[in-house]
Amino acid sequence: MKLWTVVNRAIVGWQMIVRGQPGWRSQFTISAAGLATALFVFIFVAFLGVAAASMSIGMPGGMGVLTAMAVLALPVISLVATLMISRSFINSQAPMLPVLVPGVYAMAGFLLFEGLLALIGGPIVMLAWFGTGYLLFRLARIALLWSIGVAAGFAALTIVLLVAMRLALYMLPTTLL
Repeated sequence: MKLWTVVNRAIVGWQMIVRGQPGWRSQFTISAAGLATALFVFIFVAFLGVAAASMSIGMPGGMGVLTAMAVLALPVISLVATLMISRSFINSQAPMLPVLVPGVYAMAGFLLFEGLLALIGGPIVMLAWFGTGYLLFRLARIALLWSIGVAAGFAALTIVLLVAMRLALYMLPTTLL
């Protein structure tokens, strides 16, 4: 499948999720191959983010690119960790792929939106966090049929974990000195 077709279908699928429309699953490939495609899109967006961020200083070497992409992978890591924690907390046996596949696309969009807002600067970047939290709330409600409270907790915990991991990484170099 072509990259643009996959991204376009993900956008349509997310529009359906936000509106609560049935049939949103047909816009995503809910399988291991679909997850691999979503991760490829995410990695592509993360690489573009590294390239855009380094335009004024020059592209870093291989290890620098890998390190930057590992930091940019934190949204996906927080999504997976929070999904696993939430499922175990409420003893849910719901499959993870219906959340992970659209969720990874949402996190790729989060990277793009957050990057654009970071160009403006200041606390406006929090709009990306709130927007992503809302998308994750809607996804948990429609994909897993979780209650409003559990879905809100899942979304909030995902965003809090994402922000906390980033803050921990920012503080790490100062504690090592």
